Amino acid sequence: MEVCYQLPVLPLDRPVPKHVLSRRGAISFSSSSSLFGGPAPRQLSKRRGAISYDSEDQTALYIRMLGDVRVRSQLGFEQERRGSHPYLYVDFRILHSRPESAGPVSARNVRRLLSFQRYLNSSQFLRGIPASDPLSYILDDDYTGQAKLMLEKVGNWNFDIFLFDRLTNGNSLVNLTFHLFNSYGLIELFQLDMVKLRRFLVMIQEDYRSQNPYHNAVHAADVTQAMYCYLQEPKLAQTLTSCDLLLGLLAAATHDLDHPGVNQPFLIKTDHYLAALYKNSSVLENHHWKSAVGLLRESALLSHLPTEDRLSLEERLGSLILATDISRQNDYLSEFRSHLDKEDLCLTNGGHRHFILQMALKCADICNPCRPWKLCQQWSEKVTEEFFHQGDIERKHNLEVTPLCDRQSNSIANIQIGFMSYVVEPLFLEWSRFSDTRLSQTMLGHLSLNKQGWKEGRDKPDATNSRASEEQRTSVAKDSNSRVLPQGSKGS
Repeated sequence: MEVCYQLPVLPLDRPVPKHVLSRRGAISFSSSSSLFGGPAPRQLSKRRGAISYDSEDQTALYIRMLGDVRVRSQLGFEQERRGSHPYLYVDFRILHSRPESAGPVSARNVRRLLSFQRYLNSSQFLRGIPASDPLSYILDDDYTGQAKLMLEKVGNWNFDIFLFDRLTNGNSLVNLTFHLFNSYGLIELFQLDMVKLRRFLVMIQEDYRSQNPYHNAVHAADVTQAMYCYLQEPKLAQTLTSCDLLLGLLAAATHDLDHPGVNQPFLIKTDHYLAALYKNSSVLENHHWKSAVGLLRESALLSHLPTEDRLSLEERLGSLILATDISRQNDYLSEFRSHLDKEDLCLTNGGHRHFILQMALKCADICNPCRPWKLCQQWSEKVTEEFFHQGDIERKHNLEVTPLCDRQSNSIANIQIGFMSYVVEPLFLEWSRFSDTRLSQTMLGHLSLNKQGWKEGRDKPDATNSRASEEQRTSVAKDSNSRVLPQGSKGS
C-alpha cells in the first residue's frame, strides 16, 4: 500500500526564516507556487540544480531536502548554519499530485523540477515502468551516451577529464566517483545508502570553489581518476582491502576541498584565521581534511558503522590528505626511497599499505605533467593562472610577491620546467621503481616529452606549442591506449 505524507504549511502570520543555505540541490517554494497551481516562479536560484521561488507575502512552504533549503525573504538572502533546521522527510512522489483547483503541470516541467531527484526514479514512476538499472535513477540523463562510454574507459591514462566534465554538465566529480564506488562494489560492501552517497558527493563537488582556475572540482575528479589507475596496478590490486579502496577514493575526491585558491604562505602572511587555527602547519591540508569529515558527518554516510570504526576511517582519511602537503614532499620521498632501497615494503602489512596509498595520492595530485600534452598544457595554464592571480593580489595590497606567483618575472614554461624537474620527476622515478608497469613507463614517457615541449616553447617564443616529434607522441599515445586499464607487468 502506498503511503503519502501531507506537506506541512506554515501559518499565514509566520514570517519566512531569514536564512539560506549555499547548497546546490536545495528545494524551496512559496505556498502559491506553480507546482500547486499558482503563478510561475519569478526567479530560480543561480545554483545548478537548486529550485528557489520568491514569496510575495513572506509566507512560504519550505522543504528540508538533502539537508538544503533556500528561502527568500524581503530582507534578501542570508547565510544559515548547516544543520540548524530539522529534516522533513518527504516522499517526493507526492509532488506530482496537486489540489483539485490546481492547473495543469506539464510532464516536462515536472522533469525539470525533479531532475536532481533522479534517485527516486520519478520519470519511470510516472510511466509505471519499474527500475532495472540502479544507476539510471541515481545519475542525471547526461550519464548516458558519450559520458557513459567514457566511463567504460575510466582506467585509461588518456582519460580527458575536461571532456567528461562537459558531457556531465559540470558534474564530473559526482558521476565519476559514484561510478567508481559502484564498480568496486563499495556500496554493497559497506551497506551505503545510495541517496546519502549521492548527497555526499554533491556536497563535495559544490564545496570546491568553481572560480578557482585550478583547485576546483574538475581537478578533484582528475585526481580521483588517476588514483583509480594506480589502485588498478597489480601490486595494489592484489593486496588492497575494501577499506583501503574506500579511503583511497574518498581522499582523492576530497583532498583539496574548499581550497581558497591561494597557498599556505599567503594565508600565514595575511593572518588568515585558518593559519591561526592550524598553527601555520599544513594549514590547507588540515582544512581539507576537517571539511571532508564535516561533510561525512553531515551526510551521515557512515553513521551506520560502529563509532570506533567511523573515527578510525576519519583519522586515516586525514593521514592521506595531509600527505599531499607539498612542503613535506622530501620527507615522504626520502622514506619511500629508503623502503625501496631496503626492499622491505610488505603490502600484507596494514601500515605499509597505508603508506603506499599516501604515495599514490601524492602521485595522483601532481600527475598533470605525466598526462598527454593536450591535458598537460591545459592544466599548466590553469595552475599558472591561479598562481599569477595570487601574485596580483599580493602586489595590489603591497605584500611581498611570492616568486612563483609573479607574472612579471615568470612564464608558464619556466614554472613547469622547474616543477617537473624538482618535484614531479623525482617522485615518479621512485614510483616506477615500486610499480614498474606499462602505466609507469607511459607516465615517464609523457613527462619527458612534455618537459622537452616546454623547453622548446621557452626557447622559441614564436612556437610555444612546439614539442617532440609527432612519431614519438603517437607512439606514447598508442602505448597508453592499448588497454582500457593501463596496468600490467613490465613486459605487458
